[in-house]
Amino acid sequence: MIEPVEIRLTPEDEAKLSGAHGPGVAMAMRLVVALAEATEAPHLIDIESAHIDGCLYHGQAGLDFAEKLVSLGATVSVPTTLNVSSLDLMHPGLVRLPAEESAAARRLMEAYVALGATATWTCAPYQLPGRPETGTDVAWAESNAIVFANSVLGARTARYGDFIDICAAITGRAPLAGLHLPSNRVPTLELDCSSIPPRVLDSDAAWAALGFTVGRRVGEEVCILTGIPAALANEDRLKALGATAASSGGVALFHVAGVTPEARVAGGEWPPPSVRRVEITPEALRAARDELTTATVGETLDALSLGTPHFSLSEFEALADALAGGSPFAPTCTVWISTSRSVLAEARAAGYLEPCESAGARLVVDTCTYLVPILSETVRTAMTTSGKWAWYAPANMGIAVVLGTLAECIASARAGRVIRDEAAWR
Repeated sequence: MIEPVEIRLTPEDEAKLSGAHGPGVAMAMRLVVALAEATEAPHLIDIESAHIDGCLYHGQAGLDFAEKLVSLGATVSVPTTLNVSSLDLMHPGLVRLPAEESAAARRLMEAYVALGATATWTCAPYQLPGRPETGTDVAWAESNAIVFANSVLGARTARYGDFIDICAAITGRAPLAGLHLPSNRVPTLELDCSSIPPRVLDSDAAWAALGFTVGRRVGEEVCILTGIPAALANEDRLKALGATAASSGGVALFHVAGVTPEARVAGGEWPPPSVRRVEITPEALRAARDELTTATVGETLDALSLGTPHFSLSEFEALADALAGGSPFAPTCTVWISTSRSVLAEARAAGYLEPCESAGARLVVDTCTYLVPILSETVRTAMTTSGKWAWYAPANMGIAVVLGTLAECIASARAGRVIRDEAAWR
C-alpha cells in the first residue's frame, strides 16, 4: 500500500481546512489538499487569479457541485474569469437546447456568478485586461487558456480541470507541482522549423497546422520551436498554435526561441544541447492540414466558423480589411464568428463589425459553435481557420470540415464551395 504524501500546510491552510472560514471554503480546501497529495506536492502556493471551465454545462453533477458551494457560502478569493457556457445570453434562442437543459445551463452560469466570478464567458481570458504577468502563479482551466498563459504570457499554471478550478479560486491556493515548478518548464525537445518558408507562416491557419504537428510530436513534453522569424509570431498565431497543440496532444507549455518570455530570458542556453531535435517541414504542415480536412475541394460549403478560440480584436480588424469592398457571402453559406462580449464591444466601437455583418456574418458570444447546437441541422460541410475547431467539429457535429487560411475561407464562403490555394501552403 502506497502511503499518502505528507503535505506541509500553513496555519492559514489548516484554518481553511478546519472550517474556520466557513463550510464552503473547507469543502474547496479538501479538494485542493487531495490534489496536492495526488501530485506529491510538498506544500501549497498562493495564486493570483483563476479561470473556470466548470461553467460549461455537462450534466447534473456539475450543477449540483456549484450550487452546493453557493449554499455553503463560498466565494472566490482571487480575480476569477469564466470560460464559455452552453448559452449565448445576448442572442436568446440561438442555441437549440431542450428547455430543461437550457434552464440547467443558465442555473450553472448563475451559480458561478454567485460565487463571485466575473461573467466573462470566454475561452480567451488573455484577451481581457489584467492578464497575469510572467512568473506569476495562476490556476487556469480550459486547454487553450492554459497553454497561452504558460507559453505566451510566461505565467505558471497546471492543467486544471472542472471542480478543482473553482476550489483553487475559492481558497486562493494550489499545489506546488507540475508547471508551477521552474524545473518542469525547461524544454526537453527541439522542433526545428527553419525549413518552413516565411510566406507559409504568414497565415494563422499555418500556425494551426503547426500546432497539430506539435501536439502529435510532443504529447505532454515541453518543446522549444526554433527557426521561426520573430516578426511572424504574433499573439493570434501563437494562440492558434497552442490551441491546436493542446487538442491534438497534451501540450500545456511550449517555447518559441527569441519570442516567448522564458525563451527570451534563456537566450542561447535554450535549447539545451542534450535535447532531441526534430525537423518540422512544410510537408508536415500540409499533411496536418489534410488530416484536419475531411471534405474535398469543390464541394458545396454550407458554413464557415471563425473564432475558436474566441476571435480577437486584431482578428476582427484583419477580417474587416479583407472583406472591405468585396462581394457578400453566398446565401447558401452561413458565416459564424465566435467571440467574447468584451471583444465584441471593442470591435463594434472600432468599426470592424460593420463590414463583417454587411457581408452576412453572424455573431456568437458566451459559447462556441462546436460545443452546442448553433449551426443549422442541414449543414454537411463547414470551413474554418481553427485547428481546434477542425479537430473537434466532425465528431461533435457529424459534419465534414476543411481547414483553410482566412483568404481561402473568405473566397469559399463567397463562392459557396470549397476553394483551396495551394500556393499559400508551399
